[in-house]
Amino acid sequence: MDLWQLLLTLALAGSSDAFSGSEPTAAILSRASWSLQSVNPGLKTNSSKEPKFTKCRSPERETFSCHWTDAVHHGLKSLGPIQLFYTRRNIQEQTQEWKECPDYVSAGENSCYFNSSFTSVWIPYCIKLTSNGDTVDGKCFSVDEIVQPDPPIALNWTLLNVSLTGIHADIQVRWEAPPNADIQKGWMVLEYELQYKEVNETKWKMMDPILSTSVPVYSLKVDKEYEVRVRSKRRNSRNYGEFSEVLYVTLPQMNQFTCEEDFYFPWLLIIIFGIFGLTVMLFVFLFSKQQRKEN
Repeated sequence: MDLWQLLLTLALAGSSDAFSGSEPTAAILSRASWSLQSVNPGLKTNSSKEPKFTKCRSPERETFSCHWTDAVHHGLKSLGPIQLFYTRRNIQEQTQEWKECPDYVSAGENSCYFNSSFTSVWIPYCIKLTSNGDTVDGKCFSVDEIVQPDPPIALNWTLLNVSLTGIHADIQVRWEAPPNADIQKGWMVLEYELQYKEVNETKWKMMDPILSTSVPVYSLKVDKEYEVRVRSKRRNSRNYGEFSEVLYVTLPQMNQFTCEEDFYFPWLLIIIFGIFGLTVMLFVFLFSKQQRKEN
């Protein structure tokens, strides 16, 4: 074990009380990340020429993967093969062993995939990238911190109603949860955010997060085409997953009233009813006058 690994292990070992419950996990991981940087100052100013972690993500709290950038040489001495090593801070284990990535293939190029056998939700991880035995980047996290669900699927919409003027319409948008999110048993509780805009606009309008998989969208203009998309996050988390495929909503223009200026006011009907009303009133007046004469 090199000096960096030894110092990191000592730093983690010194935090055993914290992992037993006296400190929040976030504080522990923050201290572990600080230890990574303090024992290897190069991690603070990782050169853009060296590979570094871009993200770690878990779509369903059962597996996760980590990704890193390519090495850029620019005439410098070529780095050796990049390897990922990880360790889990388990209070039941007396010693912490660094193990190599279990799967460099399943998550794509420059990545490491951890299937359910290698994933522990409640135990924090520390990972590092090495080349020729030298560490080029590292980070610590818990699986709960990196949950970003897959996109919702099967978006569709139905028309709810159209305004009396025929200018605006309301629709109901529905979708399904990501297939790999176990929401039926409560392992994942998801919140959804719907965004929409007219096709020729650039700024999306965001609706408040909801727990259901359907939401009404009000006052859309008829004869316009809209784009709708939905994304999700784990409840009480700030990390949204990727957006769904865009749903296109086209609202055809109603035949009755094409626009506000063309609104047809029923003058003829009013005139007819007015004449009829006046005739009735005149008839009643004459009838009453005739009755008085006879009396």
